[in-house]
Amino acid sequence: MDTTSLYDLTPIAWLLAVGVLLALGPLYWVWRRSAGHGAARRLHLLTVLTLFLTFDLTLFGAFTRLTDSGLGCPDWPGCYGNASPLGARHEIAMAEAAQPTGPVTHGKAWVEMVHRYLATGVGFLIFVLAIATWVARRNQRHAEHARERPLSAWWPAATLVWVCLQGAFGALTVTWKLYPAIVTLHLLGAVVLLALLCIQAVRYKQAAADRQPVPVSPALRVLLFGVSALLLVQIALGGWVSTNYAVLACTQFPSCQGSWWPPMNFADGFHIWRSLGEGGDGAPIDFAALTAIHYVHRLMAYLVFLAIFLLVWQLRRNTSLRPHARWLAALALLQLATGLGNVLLGWPLVAAVLHTGGAAAMAVVLTWALCDSRRAGMRVPVGSATRGAGMEAA
Repeated sequence: MDTTSLYDLTPIAWLLAVGVLLALGPLYWVWRRSAGHGAARRLHLLTVLTLFLTFDLTLFGAFTRLTDSGLGCPDWPGCYGNASPLGARHEIAMAEAAQPTGPVTHGKAWVEMVHRYLATGVGFLIFVLAIATWVARRNQRHAEHARERPLSAWWPAATLVWVCLQGAFGALTVTWKLYPAIVTLHLLGAVVLLALLCIQAVRYKQAAADRQPVPVSPALRVLLFGVSALLLVQIALGGWVSTNYAVLACTQFPSCQGSWWPPMNFADGFHIWRSLGEGGDGAPIDFAALTAIHYVHRLMAYLVFLAIFLLVWQLRRNTSLRPHARWLAALALLQLATGLGNVLLGWPLVAAVLHTGGAAAMAVVLTWALCDSRRAGMRVPVGSATRGAGMEAA
C-alpha cells in the first residue's frame, strides 16, 4: 500500500537550495555584463535572461508532459519524500516493477525533478528581479539628479506573485493526477508569465534608451489586442487537446476521418471539470469527444492564422514594427509546419514540443509589439519630462 503523502514539504529546503545554485550562474553573468551601466540596463539584462530561461522552462514542461513524465514523482515537492530520485530508488523500482510502462520510472522521475529544479531556479531569478527593481526605484527617489526614467516596481511584484501561483498549479498538476483543467491552466499561466517578463524587458530597454513607444493608429492597436486574445484562446484549446491526448483523433488534413464534419461529442469533450480520460458522467471518454476537442482547435487555427497574417501586413507598413512582423510571420509558418507534422506524422515529440514553443513565442512577440507601440494621439512626456511617467504605463 502506497502511504506517500501528496504534499511532503520535507525536501523543500533542498529544492530551494538547488534552485538558488542554478540561478547563481545567470546572476553572475548579468553582474559582469552590466558592470558600469545604469540600473535600467542591468535590470534589462536580468529580465531578458530570465525571459529566455522561462521560455526554455516552458519547452521542458512540454517535454515533461509529452513524455508522460508528469507523475514520474507522484508527490510534491520531492520524490517519495526525497530531494531527488536517488533517494527514492527503492520506491521507484517497486512502482516500475508493478507497471513497467506506467507513469513512474527512473527516467521519468528524473525528467520531472529536473523540471522542478529549473522552475525553482527561475522563481529565484524573478524574486531577485523584484528585489533589485525595488532597490533601484528607491535609489532613484533619493537621487537628486536621476539620469534614467523612473522604474516601476509593480510589474516585477506582479510577476513574483504570478510565479508563486504557477508553482501552486505545478503542485496541483501532480497531486491531482494530471487533471486536464489544471494542466491547461498551468500552460496558460506559463504564457502569462512570459508576457509579464516581456513587458518588463521592453520597458527597461525603453528607460535605458530614454525612448517612447511608436505611435500607431487606434485600429492597429485594436487589432494587436484582438489577435493576442485569439491566440490566448487558441493556446488554451491546444493545451486542452494535448492534456486530453486528442491529437491523433484526426490523422488527416484538411478533412478528419474522411469527413469535413466527423461525429463529435461536444458535451463530454468540453466538460471542463473532470478527471483525465473521463467524460462528464465519469465514464471513459469516447472517441467522438476527443474528435470534438481536436477539430475545434483546428477550426480555430484557421481564424487565428488569418488574423495573424492581417496583422503582419499592417505591421509591415510601420518601419519600426517590421521586426515584429517578420517574427510573427516566421512563427506562424512554424506553427503550421509543426501542427501538420503532429497530425500527419503521428505526433512526433520534436514537432509537439516545437508546437508549444512556437505558440509561446508568438505570445511573447505580440506582447513585445504591444509594448513597443502606443495609440496615436496619446499624450506622452518627452525629453526630461519622462522622469515622471515612463515606466508606469504598460
